[in-house]
Amino acid sequence: MTTAATIPSAATGREDPEILCDNLVRIFKSEGVEVVALQGLDLTVRQGELIAVVGASGSGKSTLLNILSGLDIPSAGVARVAGSDLLAMSSRDRVTYRRETVGFLFQQATANLLPYLTASENIEMPMALARMPKGERRDRSRELLELLGIPQVADRPLAAMSGGQQQRVALAVALANEPRVLLADEPTGELDHQSSEEVFAAIERANATYGTTVVVVTHDPLVSEHVQRTVGIRDGRTSSEVLRRTAIDEHGGESVIAEEYAVLDRAGRLQLPREFTTTLEMKDRVRLDLESDHIGVWPDRPGREAGDE
Repeated sequence: MTTAATIPSAATGREDPEILCDNLVRIFKSEGVEVVALQGLDLTVRQGELIAVVGASGSGKSTLLNILSGLDIPSAGVARVAGSDLLAMSSRDRVTYRRETVGFLFQQATANLLPYLTASENIEMPMALARMPKGERRDRSRELLELLGIPQVADRPLAAMSGGQQQRVALAVALANEPRVLLADEPTGELDHQSSEEVFAAIERANATYGTTVVVVTHDPLVSEHVQRTVGIRDGRTSSEVLRRTAIDEHGGESVIAEEYAVLDRAGRLQLPREFTTTLEMKDRVRLDLESDHIGVWPDRPGREAGDE
């Protein structure tokens, strides 16, 4: 099994990101009213990275996923995935991109599966559309079912599988044509705790085995708190990132350290967490002070100096 190589950047000498969104804008028009779903969103995802994307309803998560999957077209900005420019694609290029470059896992497994086919037949369907030889399709189907821990369902129809098994078959369908990027929209949202663990573990195995870049939109703490990087979206912009690392103490014990960062865009804008601004009663404007190694931010309280805080 091989994965597509990234192209080194001539300007930096580093690998180009697998996913790059720069000042991404998406405006919807309905009955003369404009709705700005994405307001200059920035996002970079490295090849082989597995990240979670979180945010409140209406924050722009689904819009971002639809753009990255090629189902929607941005209004402005930059959106590139695996070297493909999502703003400059023809209709034919977009079909090829969805078939070969990205895989999509929906919240409902049935959106990826045909109920009258067995698990193996469902997995082989996208490969047949890509004109892969029949023998290779069978081998690939068996390989995916083994990797995802469900070889026993190969000949079962949808109705004879549990919800967690259905979702893992749907994951196999999304991975069938060896996509460079897997996009998952609330993949554990309709599953019980045990099934959620099994599905997320399957996603992790696919990421580790094939080097597939994975973006998971989720509200599930099992997912968002167990990846190395969680990106928060608020009001159509990336607002925060939580980075996790494993630390080892002097006794050899392991612990996970999570650090939260605000995302600073090219214009110098950042979004402070709402719980911070609410606790300190920050409204409308804040006072700033440049120190030798940090920027001080204080509530606007007339009559107080920065050093008095």
